[in-house]
Amino acid sequence: MITSTTNPLMKELRRIQARKVPGRFIAEGEDLVQAAVAAGWTPEHHLRADLEVDGAVLAKVSGLGSGTRELAVYAERWGEPQGPLAVALWGVKDPGNVGTIIRGALAFGAGSVIIGPETADPFGPKAVRASMGAIFAVPVARAAAIDALPGTTIALAARSGDVLAGPWPAERGPVTVVVGAERQGLPPSVVNSCTMAAHIPIASESLNAAMAATLALYELSRVGGA
Repeated sequence: MITSTTNPLMKELRRIQARKVPGRFIAEGEDLVQAAVAAGWTPEHHLRADLEVDGAVLAKVSGLGSGTRELAVYAERWGEPQGPLAVALWGVKDPGNVGTIIRGALAFGAGSVIIGPETADPFGPKAVRASMGAIFAVPVARAAAIDALPGTTIALAARSGDVLAGPWPAERGPVTVVVGAERQGLPPSVVNSCTMAAHIPIASESLNAAMAATLALYELSRVGGA
């Protein structure tokens, strides 16, 4: 059992938590570790309090305010942008929103979540926690330009274009909804690069990025026309 915070593995875990080790990330808590197991991910390290490591020592490397009883280290997995339904994040800087969108993508059967420019790290601690384990089940990809996205691209832009209306017919091929920054939304250049623009009709000024993306995924994926 590891009993010292100066143990080399403990030092390495602190560096991984700080995102200073490329290609590696940490999932904390039994629920996240079990989600990884269910999705077939094999950890590089798996530590449980008072089994592999002293509980007080494990708490020192935890990113949670209350500490943790279990954590595991995984290699990042990056796939290719794919549909038939995808969501692309362009400038979504809040990692909590990124993780929540990944969770919504799993709920509504998205083929991938695509990380565009200036978007928060989907494998960072806050995003992983907010995904509630979906990070292990939904393919995550990168894209630097709109033309790298699958199929028809719909810019989700407040009060622009048509009302977003689904479901998206399979015969029209893949579709990607593009979501912008929490405050500024999508830049005009990005909106103009998309196939079309659409908006979610609401009574208030705006929705945050995670809510807007989740509503869009629901609308495009819902079954039937009612």
